[in-house]
Amino acid sequence: GHLDNISNNLLIGATNIENGEANNVKNQLNGQFGTVPEVARFYKANNVPWCVIGDENYGEGSSREHAALEPRHLGGRAIIVKSFARIHETNLKKQGMLPLTFANPADYDKIQPSDRISLIGLKNLEPGKPLQCKITHADGGSETIELNHSMNEGQITWFRAGSALNRMAELKASQ
Repeated sequence: GHLDNISNNLLIGATNIENGEANNVKNQLNGQFGTVPEVARFYKANNVPWCVIGDENYGEGSSREHAALEPRHLGGRAIIVKSFARIHETNLKKQGMLPLTFANPADYDKIQPSDRISLIGLKNLEPGKPLQCKITHADGGSETIELNHSMNEGQITWFRAGSALNRMAELKASQ
């Protein structure tokens, strides 16, 4: 019942690579800096899906269930990292988030805070099949990298439905 309030904690302790500060990110739509939850809410209000780019062992030590609920509630679609804390990756899947890892961890360094991320091949998402990620830089240049996932067929249906709970409701409605 307090998901919206809990979401005010979204990534507030994460350090922004752009400015070295915690909980201070640039809104790519209006150019202003704000807290992570404020910027995420702005994107959601403007129907702009967003993703998180992270480093190693993403989700370790967090309140894992909340850390998976918050980005989805605020319009996030994917978490792209070098590696996940095991339990957190599963919680993201249950919440309908797309947990992805860099096929080449060095590709993390190719992404800049002002880049636009496009995930290619989501309609054909299947177990064991990597996705392509198009990175469009602020100068108009672009490059494509490969991302891996560990989702099985059931987890892919959760993603398509928006969460495991949504998928259960779909199944119940079809009976």
